[in-house]
Amino acid sequence: MQHRIGWILTTALIVGCNAQSPADKAATPPASASTTAANAAPTIGIDLAGIDKSVKPGDDFEEYANGAWRKKTQIPADRASIGTGFYVYELSEKRTRDLIQTAGKGNPAAGTDERKIADYYAAYMDEAAIEKRGLQAIEGDLKAIDAIADKTALSRALGSQVRADTDPLNSTNFDTEHLFGVFVSQPLDKAGTQVPYLMQGGLGMPNREFYLSKDLQPKRDAYLAYIEKILTASGTPDAKAKAKAIFDLETKIANAHADVVESGDVHKSNNPWPMADYAKRAPGIDWTAFFDGAGLTGQPIVLAWQPGAITKLSALVASEPLQTWKDYLRFHSINHGAGLLPKAYADAAFDFYGRELSGTTQQTDRWKRGIGSTSNALGDAVGEIYVKQYFPASSKAQVEDMVKNIVAAFDDRLTKLEWMAPATKEKARTKVKEMQVAVGYPETWRDFSSLEIKPDDALGNYLRAEKFEYQHQLAKLGKPLDRREWWMTPQTVNAVNLPLQNALNFPAAILEAPFFDPKADPAANYGAIGAVIGHEISHSFDNMGAEFDADGTLRNWWTKEDMDHFKKAATALAAQYDAYEPLPGVHLNGNQVLGENIADVAGLSAAHAAYRKSLNGKEAPVIDGLTGDQRFFIAFAQAWRAKQRDAALRNQIIGDGHSPARYRALTVRNLDPWYQAFDVKDGKLYLTPDKRVQVY
Repeated sequence: MQHRIGWILTTALIVGCNAQSPADKAATPPASASTTAANAAPTIGIDLAGIDKSVKPGDDFEEYANGAWRKKTQIPADRASIGTGFYVYELSEKRTRDLIQTAGKGNPAAGTDERKIADYYAAYMDEAAIEKRGLQAIEGDLKAIDAIADKTALSRALGSQVRADTDPLNSTNFDTEHLFGVFVSQPLDKAGTQVPYLMQGGLGMPNREFYLSKDLQPKRDAYLAYIEKILTASGTPDAKAKAKAIFDLETKIANAHADVVESGDVHKSNNPWPMADYAKRAPGIDWTAFFDGAGLTGQPIVLAWQPGAITKLSALVASEPLQTWKDYLRFHSINHGAGLLPKAYADAAFDFYGRELSGTTQQTDRWKRGIGSTSNALGDAVGEIYVKQYFPASSKAQVEDMVKNIVAAFDDRLTKLEWMAPATKEKARTKVKEMQVAVGYPETWRDFSSLEIKPDDALGNYLRAEKFEYQHQLAKLGKPLDRREWWMTPQTVNAVNLPLQNALNFPAAILEAPFFDPKADPAANYGAIGAVIGHEISHSFDNMGAEFDADGTLRNWWTKEDMDHFKKAATALAAQYDAYEPLPGVHLNGNQVLGENIADVAGLSAAHAAYRKSLNGKEAPVIDGLTGDQRFFIAFAQAWRAKQRDAALRNQIIGDGHSPARYRALTVRNLDPWYQAFDVKDGKLYLTPDKRVQVY
């Protein structure tokens, strides 16, 4: 819920990890992106005008499917990228805007969700009140920081700043300026009551590589200048020297961090430390004071997700000067909500996080930022209204039928695997059978009655909503895991696999054209949203998901031979992506993006099998000269169409677990039916049958 998150890294669509950030309408959507489009047949479901027929599918299938679209499309000034997810997000954004802006009509009673929605948005939009309030919302925090007199008080302060991580299994580097974050779920190695996980944090730039990579020195210089600018604006004396000390401390924090690949290794994360052991395993912090500040006193265990980082970060608390830590806390208390502070702070934050880090040249319209912040803070309250207005029961039923078909296709593929032993296969199929798949919205809605929202306190509202979410997570401690709990709101354009719950969420907002159109040709729906559904199902069997059994427990249910075969295939897929070079001299890290790529390959295969089965043995009609299989694969590639600024692309390569969209579209080169559909017998993408990676 960081208020500056939209400025850090925006991509076309990151399914299963990260929601879309606000965008403008400066680009023209493809013909299939709305029900009013006029350039494509109403039932084909793909953008014919976006295809570049001068490119051979076997040379560059992504360019073939999207080249004409890319040539005529400009990235909006307020965006780091644009793609299919943008058009779907834009529709959700406009709908959410209408709901939020009308929530206050009729003067709803105080305390109602409608009143809170209206007041939160009104406060966000009231720039005059924000200017007048200045730092008022955090003055108490700043005074408390000034009063820190020793390392015990510092430890308590660090604990009081802990906030909730939504899911470390899908976000392996807790993105927060607070030194630690907390995730709540059942223990990794046994199904049972829920416990807290402690996650590394503490960085003002996106991840450790920004501090350590020799290629990113200009970003570091800009960040140092930004720290000084924020301190100066707040009247902090000796801002230049303090900025340098803060930056040097963050560099040490970055050196302490586990990298993205290590953070995603669940075996290295399974460290159920008794609370009393923290003082021995990670000396430096007064852990009694820390856990008291974090509201975790009395917990029998706190799992250490990145144990090495926790030990090193604790040592830094002891070794670094107290005043440096106080200056660090002061800066981050201001920076954390900079977008909701007076214009001098907000503009400085955008200049760094937007212009410098992502290459975005223009700030997103304030109403769009307000809609996004309101929707984040009061997610289910907005979501409940959203689905009543925009997600018909017929769409829910149709997508649920597709889910059943794709789950069945994946299960069928498991039964036919020649390399998997019967015992392993039985457990895999049990996991599929017990998978909890939720479409559209949750069965129960969150209660926001205890969240205080004021019509004239924008930053205060944001911070109270953040603490409200943290308290919601803490309230789950000691209780059984709710496998049906949602981790996304209905108005979110995304989807997610939750390994500890053996569950999938497909929010209503992603179930729109061109991902899903109830009137479109089935080939397009199966190629677009079907591949997304298959992707999330397959995450349960990727290099991390395969480590969890049917009840979400980290347990080895594989024979040694089966796991060796799986790892061999995974290694081959990682090597395939290692070879991609999105920017001169900058290659993808195949191991970093391995889980997503396994899910892409297996998910696309399952979606295609389900599509073929839906034809009941018949061939699909040829439409506009394209066969059903051709339309299926084009729909898949167009779902991943994107145009991205180099700065944002570099950021993604450095710290994201997903391949850039272009390379996800090239998943097709591993599927035999794609070769058959386009008669690919040679070309730059051609792989001999023995080199095509099919994990499942």
